[in-house]
Amino acid sequence: MLQIKNLSKHYKESVALDSIDLSITNGIFGLLGPNGAGKTSLMRILATLLKPTGGDIWMNSISLTRHPEKVRPMIGYLPQHFHVYPQLTPMEILDYVAVMKGIRSKSRRKTTILELLEKVNLQEKANEKVKALSHGMKQRLGIAQAFIGNPSVVILDEPTVGLDPEERLRFRNLLSVEGKDKAIILSTHVVTDIESSCYEIAVLDKGRVVLDGTVDDLLAQAHGRIWEMEVHKNELVHLKNESLIYSIKQQYGSFIKVRILNDEKPYSGAILTQPTLEEGYLSIVGGRS
Repeated sequence: MLQIKNLSKHYKESVALDSIDLSITNGIFGLLGPNGAGKTSLMRILATLLKPTGGDIWMNSISLTRHPEKVRPMIGYLPQHFHVYPQLTPMEILDYVAVMKGIRSKSRRKTTILELLEKVNLQEKANEKVKALSHGMKQRLGIAQAFIGNPSVVILDEPTVGLDPEERLRFRNLLSVEGKDKAIILSTHVVTDIESSCYEIAVLDKGRVVLDGTVDDLLAQAHGRIWEMEVHKNELVHLKNESLIYSIKQQYGSFIKVRILNDEKPYSGAILTQPTLEEGYLSIVGGRS
């Protein structure tokens, strides 16, 4: 159980986090927000890499700010930009992380590492140098190291960057299995990652929690506000000028079917339709994602 109370982080000329309150239990918790919303600052504080300006976090009743050394063994962390020594192999890197996590038995480390490499589909690259791996493979290596030592809290900052569709599916399956007995915090600005993996979510915007609830609560934000209609392609300029958030669904010659987010019926031919989760998200952040 994670309890985040009145958490703030101020930099010299900006406020990254402003009085954050959240409760996170076992399962996959989604953290959404546009770039600059404060997600990475929150993730770094949770990983004990950054000190908050105010407030505190309790992990299993232990204060993270007062006793970071006690909670670090409980945490797995994938930073937004995962970098490792290019001359090492995945096997060597994961073995190093396992030692740092307190796994002293060499045979146990090897078994743990091989299991994780198989889960992220890197078993055939176990002994290749990292510099020879693709960006997606390096990202999967980062995901694997976050789960070493069976941490009770796993923090994943933009974990699906660089993953192809097949690997995204494999990643979701890994989360489904691992999320049964630990808290996994999935921070992203990609709504589809949340839609397929999470139920409980929070949305950050400009350092504040603007929604703390479920996927259904996010979907409800756009209920009764999504309109579908056909417009001539020349009319798209008017849609932009009116600052309406819209998406192009289909095109038929010179006519385009669009979905428009607006509180009121924007045009006479517009038909009210069911929102998507992404539209619920955009209705909160105002298209700044």
